[in-house]
Amino acid sequence: MSVSEQIVTGERADLLASLRSRRDFLRQTVRGLIDEQAARRSTASELCLGGLIKHVATTEERWMWFAVGGAEAMQSKPIDWVDQFRMVEGETLAGLLAEFDRVAAATDALVATLDLDTAHPLPVAPWFEAGASWSVRRVLLHVIAETAQHAGHADILRESIDGTKTMG
Repeated sequence: MSVSEQIVTGERADLLASLRSRRDFLRQTVRGLIDEQAARRSTASELCLGGLIKHVATTEERWMWFAVGGAEAMQSKPIDWVDQFRMVEGETLAGLLAEFDRVAAATDALVATLDLDTAHPLPVAPWFEAGASWSVRRVLLHVIAETAQHAGHADILRESIDGTKTMG
């Protein structure tokens, strides 16, 4: 049985159900939009809907690298702290959603196989407690929380674009 066919139960199933639900909320906020709308800054914030999709995918992927290989793996590729929150020339909403889906499928497959108790020291950064370690379980909880937070941001942005309320 391949990983993609593996039946996930118990805690893993609960974690994945929660993460998938938050991803669906975020995905719902861009339903029916054209690229110009997805790239638009519709509030005083620098955020746009396409940028949020890109950021959430990038963040999830990097945390899964951490879950597998620790801080070194997470930091193996530089991150563009400015352009990860916006759509840049040549990016389309469809392309960003395809990447979002690719990352989601990879995460889902990993959750089926990783030991949730495995822990790695966090990267050195001012926003992390010095010397702390996170388990794979805690990483997944963080990814769920991050995705939920950005789904809420996205709901506000979408309402500012066309009045659509995606979460209420």
